[in-house]
Amino acid sequence: MPLYDLPLAELVTYDPQLSVPTDLGRFWDDTLAEAGEHPLTAEFTRVQSPLTAVEVYDVTFAGWGGHPIRGWLVLPVHRSGRLPCIVSYLGYSGGRGFPHEWLTWPGAGFASFVMDTRGQGWSPQKPGATADPVGSGPSAPGFLTKGLESRETYYFRRVYTDAVRAIEAARSHPRVDPERIGLEGTSQGGGLAIAAGALCPGVQAVSANVPFLSHFRRATEVSAEYPYAELVQYLSSRPDEVENIFATLAYFDVAVLARRAHAPALFSVGLMDPVCPPSTCYAAFNAWGGPKEVVAYPYNGHEGGSTLHTERVMHFMQHLLA
Repeated sequence: MPLYDLPLAELVTYDPQLSVPTDLGRFWDDTLAEAGEHPLTAEFTRVQSPLTAVEVYDVTFAGWGGHPIRGWLVLPVHRSGRLPCIVSYLGYSGGRGFPHEWLTWPGAGFASFVMDTRGQGWSPQKPGATADPVGSGPSAPGFLTKGLESRETYYFRRVYTDAVRAIEAARSHPRVDPERIGLEGTSQGGGLAIAAGALCPGVQAVSANVPFLSHFRRATEVSAEYPYAELVQYLSSRPDEVENIFATLAYFDVAVLARRAHAPALFSVGLMDPVCPPSTCYAAFNAWGGPKEVVAYPYNGHEGGSTLHTERVMHFMQHLLA
């Protein structure tokens, strides 16, 4: 994939004037307060595993609407006392997978909390275990347009709420230090890390790798790839509703929410990324309200910096949390 978006010199200052709903804060305060009316009821069930260097727990907690959300908690056995914890969010189509896939953070001395994404997990590599019991009106195949007829019914209202509740669930475990929480994710997971970092107070660090769910209008104009193509397909069937749809998406655009954040953040961008266009990633980065740094990978696509960047994220989290 060749370079196709703005030149890097323009990307580093790319800060579009996005529409910010006047009641954005009230909407999310009310949404999270409504979720808080349901007891968190976080349950951690020890799982027998061939892994000898970690303890594995099957997690269930109440997300949006009190719906049960699954996950994993993986703890290193060589560390005692309360541990810094990394809450991981998943890429589009992925589920929580299997415990042996989540050894990076325990290997570095952290607790690892993995949130399953409701309704997703059809990837054969990472199957999911969490249903989304809420139906929706007409939508394009996939999740990007599910419930998009209003901000109250939109799918990502539920998922962003789940992401905040996942932090609360992680903090509730006796081996986790509630004052040392970091968030990380790639693609959709990066977008969820931004959203949760902006909506949940007290997070100490955020890593957003090639983030999805940012600057929706630009993404639909630049990217021909899925998942943003789901939104293009949906808009093409509703040309008279385009502005209303983008007005709804403004409540979920992480380039809008990022201004509410305060924690230090590390972003990554693949300058040849056809899935999450570089300009959309820089829109979120430049809007981030806390200390921040970004690593651009000139010849990489949606993999970003891949395993090299994972090591950079580990150093970043260790510096801030360990």
